[in-house]
Amino acid sequence: MPKIIYTHTDEAPALATYSFLPILQAFAKAAGVSVETRDISLAGRVIASFPEHLNEEQQIGDALAELGEMTLLPDANIIKLPNISASIPQLQATIAELQEAGLAVPDYPTDPQTPDEEDIRERYDKIKGSAVNPVLREGNSDRRAPKAVKQFAQKFPHSMGDWSSASQTHVATMGDNDFRSNEKSITAETDTTLRIQHTSVEGTVSILKEVQVTSGEIVDATFMSVRHLRAFLDEQLRDSKEQGVLFSLHLKATMMKVSDPIIFGHCVRSYFSDVFAEYEQTLNQLGVNVNNGLGDLLEAVQELPPSDRQAIADSIARAYEQGPALAMVDSDKGITNLHVPSDVIVDASMPAMIRSSGQMWNSHGELQDTKAVIPDSSYAGIYQAVIDDCIEHGAYDPTTMGSVPNVGLMAQKAEEYGSHDKTFEVSADGLIEVLDQDNNVLIWHEVERGDIWRMCSVKDAAVKDWVKLAVARGNATGATVVFWLDANRSHDSQLITKVNHYLSEHDTDRLTIEILSPIEATRLSLDRIRRGEDTISVTGNVLRDYNTDLFPILEVGTSAKMLSIVPLMNGGGLFETGAGGSAPKHVQQFEAENHLRWDSLGEFLALAVSFEHLGQSTDNKSAEILGTALDIATSRLLDEGKSPSRKVNELDNRGSHFYIAMWWAQAMAEQTEDRELAQLFEPLANELADAQETILQDLLDCQGQPMDIGGYYYPDPALAASSMRPSATFNNIISQFS
Repeated sequence: MPKIIYTHTDEAPALATYSFLPILQAFAKAAGVSVETRDISLAGRVIASFPEHLNEEQQIGDALAELGEMTLLPDANIIKLPNISASIPQLQATIAELQEAGLAVPDYPTDPQTPDEEDIRERYDKIKGSAVNPVLREGNSDRRAPKAVKQFAQKFPHSMGDWSSASQTHVATMGDNDFRSNEKSITAETDTTLRIQHTSVEGTVSILKEVQVTSGEIVDATFMSVRHLRAFLDEQLRDSKEQGVLFSLHLKATMMKVSDPIIFGHCVRSYFSDVFAEYEQTLNQLGVNVNNGLGDLLEAVQELPPSDRQAIADSIARAYEQGPALAMVDSDKGITNLHVPSDVIVDASMPAMIRSSGQMWNSHGELQDTKAVIPDSSYAGIYQAVIDDCIEHGAYDPTTMGSVPNVGLMAQKAEEYGSHDKTFEVSADGLIEVLDQDNNVLIWHEVERGDIWRMCSVKDAAVKDWVKLAVARGNATGATVVFWLDANRSHDSQLITKVNHYLSEHDTDRLTIEILSPIEATRLSLDRIRRGEDTISVTGNVLRDYNTDLFPILEVGTSAKMLSIVPLMNGGGLFETGAGGSAPKHVQQFEAENHLRWDSLGEFLALAVSFEHLGQSTDNKSAEILGTALDIATSRLLDEGKSPSRKVNELDNRGSHFYIAMWWAQAMAEQTEDRELAQLFEPLANELADAQETILQDLLDCQGQPMDIGGYYYPDPALAASSMRPSATFNNIISQFS
């Protein structure tokens, strides 16, 4: 029986899975399709990494590695739900929860002192940040707004804040001495082993890493000067205070899991410089790691005697008073932009700010103009281009604006998101070189202690497939195709050579294809958006992430409603279900009042194309019919406004699952391509319709009370399933059908 792998992940998407998976499995079984799960949650990955610390019953296999191997198979069909890209605080919280549940996984060694601790740290570091996506993405990304979602946004436009021509909101970026300006690139002429080597000013040589590269692979290396970063941050803090705008820092600490937490830590130190100057010794003794944010400091000082704790609290209060106002994550609770590095993620935070008149929340719970600090200048300019456009022309109109779908280069750990194991905080002044097997120096940088150096690469086969996908999407839609590449950037100039070469292998006579710098491409896309025209953005990996949040949030109100298809290079399919950035707030509400506002629309959209792909690749017409019927049900769900409400005692995620099940069954019963299938689903459709009032009342009656599912990162499966399936009537109907 052909199968679909449905991933078990984290937070709200994981809770929704407990409700939706039994429905999905029952419907798929009727079409001769098996739906299996694989646990790639943060907790699951921790458990799988330490089998020797657990008893046999507690041990689980490495599902992520298994799926990585599966992506190389031509019959792979994987539904990828959003997962946590873990920061250290999230990882530590997961470890604590597992230990409390009786799993003796080791603590995270913040300062490993023994070989055993170094081994544990190395295993945990492989789990941090963007550990999942690079393993699964053996293909490039095709992401766009489905027709039904676009039509819904036009019919029921989301709110867009008004822009003032006097807005002071702006982006601040380094421009010099950062990753973009220091980048050097080469293209490997043969398969070879590269050696990353640090030589101190005293002449001590350290081998940092050996890296295998293949012929035609583009290799980049660059660094950010921390001395210049600190000067830049100090200047921006001073300027924010003078201008009276909020100071906000926008990084990707979850995905750029080595470099961005370090940058975040320097910003915390800059803002609270007097605190660290006065209490450095005490904070060091407490083991404070500011790379984990101000929250780490606040937690650590709880160990101090009350008088010492109060003295530090007073010093922090003076820093708030003397410094610029900070953008807030939670004004009511006093959680600032600098508390936790994973709280403000640039690809989600910047579009949200732009949609809200270019403003963020201050400590009084009011919106205020903002200085958006994005230290590295590689892509910061795209956000300034959008801000400039809004100041000049006002907010965008969702009822008329065009689309900016994306074709993203991400296959085989392409570009920056594949750089984690080749990113280093420089230990001493000196020189970092990249040498080949014959000791030829290919790339070199003079560095200072504390600088952040990284190397990344993109394989030739990934670029070839990326260009092929861009041409295919252009031919399928007729939209203008724009490669967002800057000829003045070292890496991009290497890519442009390959793009031009591989474009020549395709028939592009009927296509409009341009190669523009990211800022120029943003301006062109915005101009076309306002005219209601579509423009395909063909980007590298990081811009793929940025654009597939920026434009969808402006266009349809959220990036969670995008269709995200990854045609795997060996013929299989990976179908991603949208973003999970708001999932923590959803879980917090669920725990407080048993209402889950997570919208499973992304799952519905991904499954429809998954069934279509499976049907075509295995000659299973029933699967194709099932996918078409799911699309019909999803369109009806949107048209009739049955997506989850944000408010308790109204329709939530579980209620939307009921409606999708009922309308999916009705669509299957009404289709005429397969009479036997129609007859199979007709009784189910009737039963669900007849029981509608009872089931919906069950799904409302359970709300309004606290809900304990046994954990946040490692919930009890029985408690989670019970809480997400509270209607015995609904459960029995689905169970009998399956």
